[in-house]
Amino acid sequence: MSDQQHPEWVIDPGTPSVARMYDYYLGGKDNFAADRAAADQVVAAMPNVLEFTRANRRLLSRAVTMLAERGVRQFLDIGSGLPTQENVHEVAQRAAPDSRVIYVDNDPIVLVHARALLADNPLTTVVQADLLDPRGILDHPEVKARFDFTQPVAVLLLAILHFVPDEARPAEIVATLREPLVPGSYLVISHGHAGAVTPEVESRVRSAYGRTGARDIIPRRAAEIAAFFAGTELVGSGLVQVADWRPDGGPIESDLTRPGFLGGVGRVL
Repeated sequence: MSDQQHPEWVIDPGTPSVARMYDYYLGGKDNFAADRAAADQVVAAMPNVLEFTRANRRLLSRAVTMLAERGVRQFLDIGSGLPTQENVHEVAQRAAPDSRVIYVDNDPIVLVHARALLADNPLTTVVQADLLDPRGILDHPEVKARFDFTQPVAVLLLAILHFVPDEARPAEIVATLREPLVPGSYLVISHGHAGAVTPEVESRVRSAYGRTGARDIIPRRAAEIAAFFAGTELVGSGLVQVADWRPDGGPIESDLTRPGFLGGVGRVL
C-alpha cells in the first residue's frame, strides 16, 4: 500500500512524535533526530523518565498476564504506540493463545509498523482512530466485528490520558469507553504525575511536548487519576507508581512525591 492510497500515513520526521519519543525512552530505533532532541530535553529535566517509562511497560505485562489468567480474552489497547518488546498481543496470547487484541492509534508511523508486525496474526489488528472520539473507537467496524461486548473486555489506556486536555473532558472519554463493558471487564490506566517537581521542571517537560503533534502533556494529581476509575474496583496494589504495581496482595503505599506514571487496574462492577 502506498502513501498515495493512505495520505494519513505521511510521516514528518522534522516534528517530534510522542510515539517515537516513547520508543527512544525504551531504547528503540524507530525515531528521528527531532524526536531524540525533544526526548533529551525531557530527560535533562527529569532524568528518571527512562526508569518510569520502562516500568510502565512492565505494568502492561503484569496486568495483561493477570487479566488473561482471569479469563479475559479481548484487549483494546488505545494509544498503543510503536511496537516494542512485550506488546499486548504477545503477552496475552502467551498466557491465552485465543486472546483477541485490537490496537488503536492515530499516529501514522504506529499504523505502518503495527500493520507490518501483525500481518500474520489473525487474532490481532490495528485500527486508526482517536481517543478524543471514544464513540468512534467503539463503533469502528473492526472493533464491532472482532469483539463481543457481552463478554469481558480489557481497555488499556497506558500513558495516553495525560495528552488529553481538560477542555476535552478526559473523564467523560473514559466513561464512554467504560459504558459498554460488562461486569468482569477491566480498565488499565497509567498517567503522568508530576509529584513534587518544581514548576520550572514541569515547564521544561511541557515545553518539549509542546513541539509534538500532541501539543502538551498534562500531569494530574493522584485524586484526579483515581477519578478515571469510577465504576470500577481497583485490584492488585491499587493506584501506585507503575514500578510498584503488582497483581497480588492488597493496596500498598507508594511514594507520590516522585514524578512518574501512576497506574492501576480497575474491575468493572
